[in-house]
Amino acid sequence: MTRAEQYGAELFAALCERRTVAPLIARDAALTIDDAYAISLDFLARRTAEGERVVGKKIGVTSKAVQDMLGVFQPDFGFLTDAMYVDGDIDIAATGLIQPRAEAEIAFILKDALVGPGVTAEQVIAATDAIAPCFEIVDSRIDEWKISIVDTVADNASCGVYVLGDERLDPAALDLPGLHVAVTKNGAPLSEGFGHAVQGNPAEAVAWLANTLGAHGVTLDVGDVILSGSLVPLAPAVKGDRFEMILSDAGQPIGRCAANFI
Repeated sequence: MTRAEQYGAELFAALCERRTVAPLIARDAALTIDDAYAISLDFLARRTAEGERVVGKKIGVTSKAVQDMLGVFQPDFGFLTDAMYVDGDIDIAATGLIQPRAEAEIAFILKDALVGPGVTAEQVIAATDAIAPCFEIVDSRIDEWKISIVDTVADNASCGVYVLGDERLDPAALDLPGLHVAVTKNGAPLSEGFGHAVQGNPAEAVAWLANTLGAHGVTLDVGDVILSGSLVPLAPAVKGDRFEMILSDAGQPIGRCAANFI
């Protein structure tokens, strides 16, 4: 068994059994980003072998607020499968969540493929059918979220599940860096942020993802849902919590999304 297979199997078992494991980098200091990507692909292959289907990709740790919170100072990336999409309430146990945290994002839904390297933000907007308000529920199979960049990349960018709002918006008609999100938790104001928190522009974040994955031979495909990164600090979630977000452009609400944990 290769090192990628060893750690990929360990993370998959942790996912299935709703438990965490010790940080990989603490046990194997020689692990590199490329090693982490190989582990991530093995982890993904084990999920798809059980019937899951890739429906998109995600970029994480893009904003300074999240980087400072996690102590990880470069973006990560991972894959979305159909099993990660939740339509309605989020049953923590049924979805296999261990130590979930909610983050408000902008999701891009692609009408054309993007193949890096060389993808620009302008090409991302042209290839996007619509954007949607989104909650990504990040989760870590690593003990107490004690992650390095290697740990989070290996662990599929700490992805848990995601929820999309109903609105489908034309990105070309919006000021993406200026989009504002306001988040409440259990009815009380929690956080707010702007599109420019994500690498200056969410479309730039998606371009970075296309180019980074392209170097590994992975494309962003027609119909893919792309999660572009959190606009706000991520917040722990437990059963009974309800998060709501309002996305606004020039002060006018244009979309909403809710994450209700049961």
